[in-house]
Amino acid sequence: MVAMSGGVDSSTAAVLLKEAGYEVIGVTLALWPEDAPPPPGESGCCSLLAVDDARRVANILDIPYYVLNFRDLFEHEVIDYFVASYLEGETPNPCIACNRRIKFGALLAKARALGMDYIATGHYARRWYDQEKERYLLARGRDDSKDQSYALYTFTQEQLAHTLLPLGDYLKTEVREIAARYGLPVARKAESQEICFVTQGDYRDYLQQRAGSAIRPGPILDTAGRVLGQHRGLPFYTIGQRKGLGLALGKPCFVVALDPERNAVIVGAKEELAQRVLYARDNNYILWVEPPAGARVQAKIRYRAPEAAATLYPQPEGRTRLEFDEPQRAITPGQAVVYYQDDLVVGGGTIENTSQI
Repeated sequence: MVAMSGGVDSSTAAVLLKEAGYEVIGVTLALWPEDAPPPPGESGCCSLLAVDDARRVANILDIPYYVLNFRDLFEHEVIDYFVASYLEGETPNPCIACNRRIKFGALLAKARALGMDYIATGHYARRWYDQEKERYLLARGRDDSKDQSYALYTFTQEQLAHTLLPLGDYLKTEVREIAARYGLPVARKAESQEICFVTQGDYRDYLQQRAGSAIRPGPILDTAGRVLGQHRGLPFYTIGQRKGLGLALGKPCFVVALDPERNAVIVGAKEELAQRVLYARDNNYILWVEPPAGARVQAKIRYRAPEAAATLYPQPEGRTRLEFDEPQRAITPGQAVVYYQDDLVVGGGTIENTSQI
C-alpha cells in the first residue's frame, strides 16, 4: 500500500515498487474536516486537487486506488495537538505528529488488518535490517538537500519492519526523471511546503479562528521579571523572535522563553538565546533499545538546523538530557530534537525546556 499525496515523490515511490515486482495499491488519506473542506485549487497534500492527481497517476500505472477517511483521527491527533501545543507556549511540528499517529500508526494498522505486508511513502530516508544489531535501522537519504529522516525518528521496530522507503537512494532530480519517463502529470509539480491544513493566512490566523477565546494577552517580562509591555497571546510569539514585540527599549531584544504559567513572554539580549543544555520528553530510539549514558551524537534542534556535537544522557520516564559542546541558539520547546551518529538516526524526542524540571 503506497500512501499517495498527489505529488511526484509518492507517485514515483509507486513506480519503483511496481518495477520491483510488488503488488501495489495506492491510497490517499482524506484528512480535512468535513465542515471545512480545503479550497479546490489548493495544491497541498490535503487538497482536492491532490486526490485528483493521485488518481490520475494510479490510472496511468494501472494500480488499484482508494481514498480512506481519516478525518476524525487527523482532527484529534494532529490539529488538536497543534492548537494545544501553541496554547501551552510550545512550537509544535504537525508533520511529525502526522507521521507518528496517522501514516505509520493508523494507516499501517489498517494495511496490516487488510492483509498487506507493507506501507510505502515518498520520504527521502533509508531503512534496512542489521543482522548484527538485530534491529531495523533508519538513515539519512542519499539526497542531502531532501533528507527527511528528521521527521521519521518516531519509527518503532514494528513499524520499520512493515514500511518501505523507495526513494532513499535517489536524488530528487532522478525522481523527477523517472516520473517524466512514465508520463506522470506530476513530474514537474511544485512542492508543497506549507502546513497542509493552514490554507489561508498563516498559522496565527488559524489559531485565532480555532482557539481565539483561549488566547489571552499578558505581560512581556525581562529575564529579571520586570514588566516591559503587553503581548497579544503566547501563540503569536516564538523563541528567537525580534520583530513585532512593540517594545522601544533602545536596544535589540529577543523572545527567549514563553511562560504559560504566568502567561508571559520573556525577552532578553541576543546572548541569552544561546543554551548548552536541553531536556527532551517522549524519546524514541531506533539505533538502540536505550542509548548508553554519555553517548556521543550529532543533534538537530530543528528540521533546517545544522547538526551540532552533543552528549546524550537518558533520564527516567522517557526523558533525555542533551549537553551540546557549543551553545545553541533559540532552542524551542515543542520542536523535535533528533540524534544522529554519522548517517544513522539514533532517535529523538520533543524539546521540553533548557532547565531541569
